[in-house]
Amino acid sequence: MNFGLIVIGDEILSGKRQDKHMAKAVELLSARGLQLAWARYVGDERERITDVLRQALSSGDAVFSCGGIGATPDDHTRQAAAAALGVPLELHPQARELITQRMREMAADKGVAFDPDSPDNLQRLNMGMFPRGAQIIANPYNRIPGFSVGEVHFLPGFPVMAHPMMEAVLDTRYAALHGTQRQREHSVIVMGAMEAVLTPLMEAVEAAHERVRVFSLPSVDHPQWGRHVELGVKGPAAVVDAAFDDLRAGLAKLQAKLGPELVR
Repeated sequence: MNFGLIVIGDEILSGKRQDKHMAKAVELLSARGLQLAWARYVGDERERITDVLRQALSSGDAVFSCGGIGATPDDHTRQAAAAALGVPLELHPQARELITQRMREMAADKGVAFDPDSPDNLQRLNMGMFPRGAQIIANPYNRIPGFSVGEVHFLPGFPVMAHPMMEAVLDTRYAALHGTQRQREHSVIVMGAMEAVLTPLMEAVEAAHERVRVFSLPSVDHPQWGRHVELGVKGPAAVVDAAFDDLRAGLAKLQAKLGPELVR
């Protein structure tokens, strides 16, 4: 199973806020021997969000969608998810209980009586309107839940809420997958190299080692190594060493000037 990430919000695309979700998703997945296969950024446009979610829901991937599940006019994710699924939005009974509990706590903190029929509280219940058949994701920060539909998991845009929720989903729904995508990288710095010269070698190594991918990271102004290419292989640990040996042998034939090796 592949893992994907969708980050929703105009504030990310405009630069008003910096995305913190992708780096955290990579960190959480990597710690569990898993990998992020793809990520997409979408603004607050309902039709575009619907299209992206329709693709995610049909992909078979495990996808985390962060942002837009509130109840203000610029929050479109819940409605877009329902449209992508072709089902109505419904007030989830467990979400209703959790949101009501949160509203009682807020009233108590302010020292006022709880009024479930106040306009503010009725508006807050909209945050529990999920596509029919959704399952809730507990929110340890303020009780306002996210939700899952199939393998797509909808989280708030706030990192302080979304990241513990993402971690909990990984440790429950996908615990059996932990360690199954663990990768190893072995690379070497090739001094003064041009990628065009290295490409035939890269293609040959990748063709000879089915489960290995070859990569090159060029640099023109590195403070220590100057112009160079970091050339390497990545894949399951059991097959990386043989592929790297072939890569080194090919570099020797090219009489390439080599710098340090890097293992990750």
